[in-house]
Amino acid sequence: MKDKSSILNTAIETIKLESDAILNLANLINDDFAEVVELIYNSKGRVIITGIGKSAIIGNKIVATLNSTGTPAVFMHAADAIHGDLGLILKDDVVICLSKSGNTPEIKVVVPLIKRAQNKIIAITGNKDSFLGQHADYILNAFVEKEACPNNLAPTTSTTAQLVIGDALAICLLELRGFSSNDFAKYHPGGALGKKLYLRVQDLSSVNQKPVVNLNTSIKEVIVEITEKMLGVTAVVENKKIVGIITDGDLRRMLTKVDDFSNLTAKDIMSSNPKRIEAKAMAIDALEVMEAHEISQLLVEENGNYSGVVHLHDLIKEGII
Repeated sequence: MKDKSSILNTAIETIKLESDAILNLANLINDDFAEVVELIYNSKGRVIITGIGKSAIIGNKIVATLNSTGTPAVFMHAADAIHGDLGLILKDDVVICLSKSGNTPEIKVVVPLIKRAQNKIIAITGNKDSFLGQHADYILNAFVEKEACPNNLAPTTSTTAQLVIGDALAICLLELRGFSSNDFAKYHPGGALGKKLYLRVQDLSSVNQKPVVNLNTSIKEVIVEITEKMLGVTAVVENKKIVGIITDGDLRRMLTKVDDFSNLTAKDIMSSNPKRIEAKAMAIDALEVMEAHEISQLLVEENGNYSGVVHLHDLIKEGII
């Protein structure tokens, strides 16, 4: 049984082997790659990606990456293609075939059928001289010297190489399309990444209660307002404008300084010129302000008027943090 040192050495060797193989891919990039990117970019159809075995799994991931970055893509399993799924391929679609050897039986059956339909075929393969390599319109060389598997059998380094080439394609296409963070948010509305790109402060503050007092509000009423609105804070407002803020901390500090607060009002204990943020600002910007000033709440303004409060807990709840 291997000890911890041997296990760690194997892990490190695997990572080094795969990283060296990935770096070598840069030496294999040629004009075919640029032409493939331009072909896909100018295509009126989709990208159909096919493969079998571990290559099929990598194909699914590349499809997901392309779809999420603005290039419509569909996965078609090579084994299913010859049992009806070839119908997925439309006239203007571009087909990418993934295969380390380029000589699997399924590929040998599928490729001629695709060519008969006159769709362009892009091969991502480690064997340029294979059946796939010889019949593809373009070859993206995914050659690796050896697998990370000590028996040089289990697809490891080779599938990593396929994945990296797929990512390179997606990023090149993303840049050609001018795909922005706003576009990204459109395709990722449910995830934390998307929320960072589209969620605005007003989306959070509008569902919170709106604690507010004026300059002459008694401390008792201030305490009631903060307690009832359950945000640990209240704005001090005059003519709809924010003039100060009172937090739970301000109340505790007051109690350590005075024995009788019956004659005190909001203006006596408030902090003037509090940190605030525009309602239309991004929620992620609110987080940055809170972190920079080590605070948990921000007062929100809309058109210069007080409109509510955004709390650190709102950002946590939405997965922004």
